[in-house]
Amino acid sequence: MTNPTPLATRIGTAPPRGQAARIGRLDAVGYLICLGGIVRRELLRFFNQKERFFSALVRPLVWLFIFAAGFRNTLGVSIEPPYQTYVLYEVYVVPGLAVMIQLFNGMQSSLSMVYDREVGSMKVLLTSPYPRWLLLLAKLIAGVAVSIVQAYAFLAVAYFWESDIPWLGYLAALPAFLATGLMLGAIGLFLSSLVRQLENFASVMNFVIFPMFFASSALYPLWRIRESSETLYWICELNPFSHAVQLVRFALYLQFEPVACAVVVGVGLAFFGMAVVAYDPGRGIMARRGGPAGDNT
Repeated sequence: MTNPTPLATRIGTAPPRGQAARIGRLDAVGYLICLGGIVRRELLRFFNQKERFFSALVRPLVWLFIFAAGFRNTLGVSIEPPYQTYVLYEVYVVPGLAVMIQLFNGMQSSLSMVYDREVGSMKVLLTSPYPRWLLLLAKLIAGVAVSIVQAYAFLAVAYFWESDIPWLGYLAALPAFLATGLMLGAIGLFLSSLVRQLENFASVMNFVIFPMFFASSALYPLWRIRESSETLYWICELNPFSHAVQLVRFALYLQFEPVACAVVVGVGLAFFGMAVVAYDPGRGIMARRGGPAGDNT
């Protein structure tokens, strides 16, 4: 009778090629299951909370129907890319209001991250063997999917308000919405790592959302700001939200803005990388707090 291979030898021996391939596939499948589960959970939460959907549309629609109508004859925009002719104010603000939905949704998704990290499902997931970057990326993708649905619902309503967007522009803007959603969500994800308690997150957001939105090209062209203040113009120019708006604005009119695209992708990758490091229990902010829930155990 042949003696079995010693345990030490079996441990030190690499698995057969076929078995290694099966393990690799199982790992990949496990990653996809984790990713799909988090995205599915976020989408189900969104569709089960119908008031969240309508509340996300109220803010941009109020600005479009009331403010834009009042400023129609006073804040028209002269010919500048991507527009070929003089446009009314409500035509100009539609792209900025669509990206505003993504801004607020990204911060709201990060708000839920603060809660989930402390007492929700993410507290369990962050202690699972899955890598942190995968869990955070899944959370980020789920939030972007929700924001894109909300943005296109707003564009559908704005279409009947003479938004003057070509049909192909709605399809061409999808990659732009994906990139801007990832960037804004990554910023919110990093900010959520800095906040320990849910009560403090709302005050932090007030110092992020409103300055980013109003100090941008979402509501008025930057050349108008430059006429009144050179300093404020450069603040708006350095604001990544301005480039997010410009990327979507050009895409809706079937044009590509390379500088805006580079800024959006670069800022998104930078903040996502910082969020992954911050949520790392071994070296990030979570390490100084003793874990995902801020315990010292």
